[in-house]
Amino acid sequence: MTGAKVLLMMGCPEVPIQTSIALYLSHKLASLGFDVTVAGTGAATKLLRVSDSDSYYVKKLVNLDKTLEAIIEDREDFDICFAFMHNDAGMTYAATMSSVSKARMYSIVFGRNAEDLAETVEFDCEKIVAKGAHNPAQLKNKLDKVVEGIVK
Repeated sequence: MTGAKVLLMMGCPEVPIQTSIALYLSHKLASLGFDVTVAGTGAATKLLRVSDSDSYYVKKLVNLDKTLEAIIEDREDFDICFAFMHNDAGMTYAATMSSVSKARMYSIVFGRNAEDLAETVEFDCEKIVAKGAHNPAQLKNKLDKVVEGIVK
């Protein structure tokens, strides 16, 4: 899958671990040879721009709504999508992506209510669930295993 187009979808950045995990996952996948795009809401992209002002970890940072519009209009698509979700809005973005894209979907479900939210996912995806809002270690470890499986 090296060289595959990967989309990281970020919704509301209310839960702190989203930004650090997005930076980590973007850099890890790019280092492995994937073509990574990070799409986020306005607030999420602003946090990433400040956190990674030299674009060291995130090379392509775009608007989430415009990216979904391009996919819906068949102007763009991805091979793999990691959708961050800690609330219903994040799930809505992921469900939309699942219905309009050919991408293999991975739902990164995190936050205090991660298990409950993960149970409500009704679209085809692999769920990566970590209850936590501040410490990214558990989620990082789970993502490392998923990425290892993708690379094989």
